[in-house]
Amino acid sequence: MQSKLVVDNFSLWFSQQQVLDRIALQIPANRVTALIGPSGCGKSSLLRAMNRMNELMLECRSEGDVQLDGQSIYRVDTDLARLRCRVGMVFQKPNPFPKSVYDNVAFGLRLQGERSHRRLDEQVESALKQVGLWSEVKQRLHQTALSLSTGQQQRLVIARAIALQPEVLLLDEPASALDPISTLKIEELIYELKASYTVVIVTHNMQQAARISDFTAFLNQGRLVEWGETHTIFTQPTSQHTEDYITGRFG
Repeated sequence: MQSKLVVDNFSLWFSQQQVLDRIALQIPANRVTALIGPSGCGKSSLLRAMNRMNELMLECRSEGDVQLDGQSIYRVDTDLARLRCRVGMVFQKPNPFPKSVYDNVAFGLRLQGERSHRRLDEQVESALKQVGLWSEVKQRLHQTALSLSTGQQQRLVIARAIALQPEVLLLDEPASALDPISTLKIEELIYELKASYTVVIVTHNMQQAARISDFTAFLNQGRLVEWGETHTIFTQPTSQHTEDYITGRFG
């Protein structure tokens, strides 16, 4: 199976604290890969390493590499703005801008230089339809996004990311702040998005990982313990640590 992202012997430090230790991992294209593990194990740091978001923090350094379509994203000449368009990210808590629904989705497109009102209208509508939000907001496109429910805001943030037509979507616990109905909508959306995008999701919810992911990577104390097809990880893990975690013996 073709790998979209390859994490190659990657280690990460914040100041003197090592948070990732020689991670080697392949992320298959057009599949959902879940990163699981106890709090503080390095899941979110690994996710942010895939579009170099860690570097926004002070005293961050890394060793090893991450490759996107076979090309290192850690080259010194990497265009970080372009990289983060190709590898979009959605965070745990919805973070819509204090702008209208329309302007939230169009924001990145305008930054890229899109000025055609017709093209903006088409791309905003397309992104909102992809996240199942168009029918809910088409009559309120020019109202503030902050008036939407929390679940709608999270889908709006995903629409804002995919409006830029990324190749990879990084999702950091996108449903953890949502009610069960909104969570179900996000899970259904993620399942549908893999037809067009490679998706990597951090989740604490074992049932969620089992439901929506094709592959699962289990991390503990900054190290990759086990990686494989989700069904195998959850039914026949090769590591006792993995079995202990997914059965709730620790974590």
